[in-house]
Amino acid sequence: MDREPGDAAGESVPGHENNKDSRLLWMGSSDCLISVGFSQMREREVKLWDMRQFSRAMLTVALDTSPGEKTSCTASKQHLRSQHSPRVSRIHPTPGSRQCRGPCPCPRCLPHGHPACPPVTQCRTEGSTRGLAAVPRLALDVMACEVLRILQLTDTALVPVSYLVPRKSVQDFHEDLFPDCAGMLPATGAQAWWAGDSQQVGRVSLHPARRPAETFTSPVIACTQLQAANTGNTGPTDADRSEGSGYSSPSSLASPGSAATSLSASTGPSSGFASSPSQKSLQCILGPSSRFRHAQGRVLHRDTHLTNLRGLSLTTPGECDGFCANHQRVALPLLSAGGQIAVLELSKPGRLPDTAVPTIQNGTAVADLSWDPFDPRRLAVAGEDAKIRLWRIPEGGLRETLQEPEAVLRGHTEKIYSIRFHPVASDLLVSSSYDMTVRIWELSAGQEALCLRGHTDQIFSLAWSPDGKKLATVSKDGRLRLYEPRRSPKPEQEGPGPEGGRGARLVWVCGGDYLLVSGFDSRSERRILLYRAQALPDGPLSVLGLDVAPSTLLPFYDEDTGVVFLTGKGDTRVFLYEVTPEPPYFLECNSFTSSEPHKGFVFLPKTACEVREVEFARALRLGQSTLEPVAFHVPRVKKEYFQDDIYPPTRVWWEPALSGSAWLAGKDRQQCRANMRPADMTPVSEAPKEAPARKFVPASVYLEEKSDEQKKEELLNAMVARLGNRDDPLPQDSFEGVDEDEWD
Repeated sequence: MDREPGDAAGESVPGHENNKDSRLLWMGSSDCLISVGFSQMREREVKLWDMRQFSRAMLTVALDTSPGEKTSCTASKQHLRSQHSPRVSRIHPTPGSRQCRGPCPCPRCLPHGHPACPPVTQCRTEGSTRGLAAVPRLALDVMACEVLRILQLTDTALVPVSYLVPRKSVQDFHEDLFPDCAGMLPATGAQAWWAGDSQQVGRVSLHPARRPAETFTSPVIACTQLQAANTGNTGPTDADRSEGSGYSSPSSLASPGSAATSLSASTGPSSGFASSPSQKSLQCILGPSSRFRHAQGRVLHRDTHLTNLRGLSLTTPGECDGFCANHQRVALPLLSAGGQIAVLELSKPGRLPDTAVPTIQNGTAVADLSWDPFDPRRLAVAGEDAKIRLWRIPEGGLRETLQEPEAVLRGHTEKIYSIRFHPVASDLLVSSSYDMTVRIWELSAGQEALCLRGHTDQIFSLAWSPDGKKLATVSKDGRLRLYEPRRSPKPEQEGPGPEGGRGARLVWVCGGDYLLVSGFDSRSERRILLYRAQALPDGPLSVLGLDVAPSTLLPFYDEDTGVVFLTGKGDTRVFLYEVTPEPPYFLECNSFTSSEPHKGFVFLPKTACEVREVEFARALRLGQSTLEPVAFHVPRVKKEYFQDDIYPPTRVWWEPALSGSAWLAGKDRQQCRANMRPADMTPVSEAPKEAPARKFVPASVYLEEKSDEQKKEELLNAMVARLGNRDDPLPQDSFEGVDEDEWD
């Protein structure tokens, strides 16, 4: 067809015999074109056509049998065609003009013989191909002899595949490989073209020295900006203006990697992924990454385990973590009647006796339990009888069964969900119940101080803000609520929470400016949501889906590092994410995986970490009959230095900033902070700077010429060294002989 008025085609010939999908592509600016389709026998075939002899195809090549149609893309002037099928993982580049191994139907080669188009190489890739596109010529790395780069679309990624021509010298520009190509400025306008104007697009050189300074912005890899040299083309010609469209030759995209393996790498082009650019370029390509992305979790030695745990209660409510621990001891609910609780000392690991151990007789089933952060001997236990009992553990641990609590708090009318101690003030405890109320208790007076209302359904979780001024809750009605208890018993803000009604947890992050909520969506997928604490009605800033599992994710947030740990009862995996107040908000880190499901996972205070091993978090993992410490650490080379970038001054969590009565009176005060650096360790920021070690021996060492005398001396020294010390006596010298008269 041409642009003359009329709907009829100028010429028409039979194409591929099968009626399945076909593709058509012009071979640069020549009179030849290529078509790919199926034969009558359903073989995928390639046909070459010459417009000067359009009555039949100049060449027909059958490739293979496959249900996927072929896609063809070409490199202009070189006529390198790359063909693929959307459902196979093989790419066939074939030459057309300069790289022809024999006669070819292009205008340059047609007079020399019959059509021929032999394949150059096959690039076998890892995944199935869903699409293919050629990168513009102006984006190739010409100094690396890259003649073609295609983008392979797979199920989950967009993979650049580069084809290089092996040349001994990569310092010079090879003009035989890179003729001038079409620029980026149009040759004419639409109206002029309709009027018959047939001007062609101006040609531009691919030589780096003949191109002005320019920037290439890749639509595939963001933030790629590389500068090209400018040696002074003076006139603003059409070609020069065309180059200003913004293409350059990013070598970081053209290095032959290891992802795609060429079947004939020794003689044909090579292919693969991009080489490793700088860290800054990686951040542009992959986005920001966490400094804890290589964090590792490991179970400590068996000598630190508590084993032979018997009769553990595995039926605690979903709002309960299953057990609780502080830096001295751990409290484990037991399955026996009467709500018994075992209290074990962490300083006494090993195998527990087969006989019964001393316990706490709570008198009713345990709904939740929590240690007082400012008194390691006081344990608060919420029961299903709507009462909260306070127990005091004797110094050194339980030696006999405790039956009488220190105090009993009464006020709720129905079963209690969860309890939490105040993070800043002493003698303050908050509880939530089935009676839809949240009550704050003053333990020094043994009575209720405040009662918060406004919930319409079950309260899944509650959490104090780090400064202790606010309280957040998430409930089954799908709402988040934020309270200022000393100002009003009604919520200050409300916002949409997780969609699913199976359970949810929340924790304050990023210095108390944000709320992280773990829950379910309408399809029971576990997910985490991030909210701005001052804008709950606006909904979540970010939502991240994790997996599908029945248990609610229990979050623990390390305020010193900004890392949140997420796992559920019965899981074998602990997710780690660094939470940031800027997009993308969640930076993934290495996960910890155990061989068997854990029944509970509770984190210890920051002071339990081993600083010398660069340990930034420690947890207790409850198994079927064991309690194992799990340490999370960051691999570092200079472990002899204190890693002050990982250990900022931590909050003095073991000392209250004020009393509960002072807080209720309206006073606010924050806790002090302590440095975790041991006295005998130097901060890594103050470590002496070492000169970088030479990685390669200079070539002069190997090329240094030696005289004949030096060579002889080295040879003699080597021979003497192998002979050993010549002054030592020989073995036969020590043999004893016989006298002369003894000879016959």
